[in-house]
Amino acid sequence: MKGNSMRILDTKEIENCVYRLARQAGLRLTDSCRTALKEAELLEGGAARFALSTVLENERIAQREGMPVCQDTGMSCVILELGQEVSLSGMPIADAVNEGVRRAYEDGNFRKSICDPLTRVNTGDNTPAHLHIDIVEGDNVFVTFLPKGFGSENMSRLNMLTPAEGVEGIVNTIVETVKIAGSRPCPPIVVGVGIGGSFDGCALLAKKALTREIGSSNARADVAAIEREALEKINALGIGAQGFGGKVTALSVLCEIAPTHIAGLPVAVNIQCYCVRCEKEVL
Repeated sequence: MKGNSMRILDTKEIENCVYRLARQAGLRLTDSCRTALKEAELLEGGAARFALSTVLENERIAQREGMPVCQDTGMSCVILELGQEVSLSGMPIADAVNEGVRRAYEDGNFRKSICDPLTRVNTGDNTPAHLHIDIVEGDNVFVTFLPKGFGSENMSRLNMLTPAEGVEGIVNTIVETVKIAGSRPCPPIVVGVGIGGSFDGCALLAKKALTREIGSSNARADVAAIEREALEKINALGIGAQGFGGKVTALSVLCEIAPTHIAGLPVAVNIQCYCVRCEKEVL
């Protein structure tokens, strides 16, 4: 922003950014995911190590051949942090995001997985994207693209705990969700957790948690302690890579927190498979 003038941004730039991020995300793991998988490979033996070696080799082939790193190219989850000093021009922002997704999935030969929930008729272009917009300070637009596969999404849960259940209840909810899921979400998994807020806001917190770096810790010491305790207990379950048993069932537990009502303690657990794909760009 210069002086008192607003920055004008044509939403075509957002469309093109979503296109770039979607194309990149479809072909590669995040750097922190790749590193965590390599570290897990060194810890494991037998079938678990073979499984980890295979998924790492799979990514190398995907990048070399320009092919999707997973056959489930996911629901397109797009988070926009829109600076309040930005004025948008051009097509409506949701249309721009969806056009970026449509072009990326067509040009990348990515599987198109979005359908009507009742008729099951496919929309044909992987739209509409799941779009969330936050208004933030400044004159930039922060774009996050997370393609979310549903083998892991289907294993996610939201529980409305009582305040009396406290930290113990939160940790138990996280661990029990993973235990019930077993090998179905293609472990080693990443666990995004939302604590607090409302019924819907809690689930969004869990989704946003999955966009963090694997192995990072929440800035609040008490929340970081929940992350560590839950991760330790999850890995003690012995489910292991692809369900073959072993030391590493989860690569990370990532918690986000927000104030809630005095009568509630919402906890959402959003499971992510080993194939963590998330790209970010600032416009």
